[in-house]
Amino acid sequence: MDYLCFKALCCKGPPPPRPEYDLVCIGLTGSGKTSLLSQLCSENPENIVSTTGADAIRKYWSRYYQGSQGVIFVLDSASSEDDLETSRNELHSALQHPQLCTLPFLILANHQDKPAARSVQEIKKYFELEPLARGKRWILKPCSLDDMEAVKDSFTLLINLLEERELEPSRM
Repeated sequence: MDYLCFKALCCKGPPPPRPEYDLVCIGLTGSGKTSLLSQLCSENPENIVSTTGADAIRKYWSRYYQGSQGVIFVLDSASSEDDLETSRNELHSALQHPQLCTLPFLILANHQDKPAARSVQEIKKYFELEPLARGKRWILKPCSLDDMEAVKDSFTLLINLLEERELEPSRM
């Protein structure tokens, strides 16, 4: 009897495969995209090299949109007013882009550990998320490299939105 119980508990085989999603991650230079994603993948932070020339390639972001199932938008909540305005404009463009406008968005207000960081409430108001993203599925969460559990929780919320989307009946 003990053998059957052990077999039932321990020998069920591998866990079912997790669904995979194609996500696009965008944000201004210095917002922390590379650092956050590297930390999520458990890469050594000392090996992280910031992306260079990202401002020059911003106009090509849309080339990466096709086939995406969700969007991660990272913004520096402690950035200058000019950079925050640019980030706001880029987020607005992404939310209205034909290939992204129906997708769920995870908006990460990064660098919350910095003294100049704006709160999520300030960002929500400044970015005019309530009126602009009405009817869309989006999540705005604070984050920093100091609290990767919060980042993981944010990704779990995004996955939940993606799974809900898969359950929706197809529209013709």
